[in-house]
Amino acid sequence: MGCLNIKFEFMAKRKMKYRWLRRVLRVMIVLMGLFIIACFIFDHYVQFRKSDKELKSIFTERDIDAQINYYTSHGRTLRYASSGDDSLPVLLMLHGSPGSISYYAGRFADTAIRNHFRVYAVDRPGYGYSGFGDPEPSIEKQAAMIRPILDSLNTSRRPIIIMGGSYGASVACRLAMDYPDLVDGLVLTGPSLGPGLETYFWFTYIVEHWSIRWFIPRLFKSANTEKVNHKKELEKMLPLWKNIRVPVVFLQGENDNIVDTSNAGFARRQLVNASYLDIRFIKNREHRLAQFEWPAIRESIMRVYNMVKK
Repeated sequence: MGCLNIKFEFMAKRKMKYRWLRRVLRVMIVLMGLFIIACFIFDHYVQFRKSDKELKSIFTERDIDAQINYYTSHGRTLRYASSGDDSLPVLLMLHGSPGSISYYAGRFADTAIRNHFRVYAVDRPGYGYSGFGDPEPSIEKQAAMIRPILDSLNTSRRPIIIMGGSYGASVACRLAMDYPDLVDGLVLTGPSLGPGLETYFWFTYIVEHWSIRWFIPRLFKSANTEKVNHKKELEKMLPLWKNIRVPVVFLQGENDNIVDTSNAGFARRQLVNASYLDIRFIKNREHRLAQFEWPAIRESIMRVYNMVKK
């Protein structure tokens, strides 16, 4: 009888154990389902981009005569906005990761910029309306896709200055490396230039796995793919820094929490042929310079312009 009781007790405990495991499993499945639903909701409402209609409304409200156009390059369709007198020199703005030309919509109204430049801003591949969520991991290919904007310009419209923020700074440098005849100056903000000299999160590589990637918001798909491939892409650029012979201004927040400040030392070592190099740290500022430090960026653009204007 005692053995029978022990057997019943053992079976009861095992049953309770499996019941507990089943409950934990159900909770995990529910939580995972809620997380996936939250990702789809986030993807729908948070995209860091504005439609053509929304951008045109902003331009109209601020009395900006701007155009929105699309072009095809290397099998991809890219969107860009332009504004200003067609006879003026050119300022091309490249956003970071994530981002879109929406970041710069208000900058088109800046009087100092409008008086000196025809301004262009492009949705980089994978962002905005340039194949949202379908990134291009190659910095070289991104530069080649953006080149047609510069090729379309009248050769008399010089200088051409490129302002790139964060990942956009890497693309700006690649443009100057590969097409030196098309670039007269660079303004780099929060630039990630040295291989591996940036923050990598614990989930960065996990998110790339197919079993997870399918429900990740498209905005983060593009940003994560660029992040995973960034070190390798920057390593490919190592032999090409000598090709940059134009004035360069490097701006970074002294408290940058995304891009390591050692990138400044990397830039100083690599940009040995730049005709001018100014590296500045902005006090009490982290990574987001494009949003919060426009006066410093504008001053840098104008400084480079005054160096290279004809």
